[in-house]
Amino acid sequence: MYSPPYNRIEQRAEVLAFMRANNFPLLVTGTGGALVGSHLPALIRESGDGVAIDMHMAKNNLQWKEFFDDEVMVVFTGPHAYISPRWYEEKERVPTWNYTAVHAYGVPKVIDDPKAKYASQRRLIELMDPQWLPRFDALRQEYIDQMLDGIVNFEIAVSRVETRWKLSQNRSRREMELIVAQLEKSADSGERALADITRRHFTD
Repeated sequence: MYSPPYNRIEQRAEVLAFMRANNFPLLVTGTGGALVGSHLPALIRESGDGVAIDMHMAKNNLQWKEFFDDEVMVVFTGPHAYISPRWYEEKERVPTWNYTAVHAYGVPKVIDDPKAKYASQRRLIELMDPQWLPRFDALRQEYIDQMLDGIVNFEIAVSRVETRWKLSQNRSRREMELIVAQLEKSADSGERALADITRRHFTD
C-alpha cells in the first residue's frame, strides 16, 4: 500500500484497536495469478509478541482451497470521506479523499479440530452478541456439529502490517482544523468518526 511516512501509524495499540473496531475485513488471495476476495468477520488476538487473525468462511466458498504456503492480505477499512476544496482558505486546492486503512499479511492455517472450531465461534459470539451466548451454549450438539461442518475456520499469524491514516497531515494545522470543523457538521457518523481521528493526529 502506498503510504508516505507521515501517514503511517506505528503505535501497536492504536493499530490493534482499529482492526478490532473494523472487524469485517476483506480477505484477498492470489494463488495461480487469479485474485479472489471474501468479506469475513475477524477476531484479532494477541499471541505473545505476535498478532493472529481468527476467521471463518462457508465451506462452499472455495477460496479456502487456495490456502497453501502463500501469503494472503486482509484489508481493514475505517472511516473515510470526501474532502472539498471549498473548505480551505487557500483557493488553489483540489478535492481529495481522506481515509484510514490497515493491510495485514500472513499465511493462513486451516483449523480442523472440532473443539477449536467451536471455541472460535463461541469467542466471536461472545464479542458480537454476548446476550445470546447462553442460547448458543444451550444448542443441541448435533445441530452445532452440523453448523461447524459447513464452515472452514482458519488463523492467520500476522507477519507484517501496512497502515495509512490519510488525514491531510501534509497540510497545515489550520487546514486540518478546517477539515475537522466541516466533518463534525456531517450527519454521517463515519465522517464524524474521521473528524475525531483527524483531531487526534493534528500536526504541530
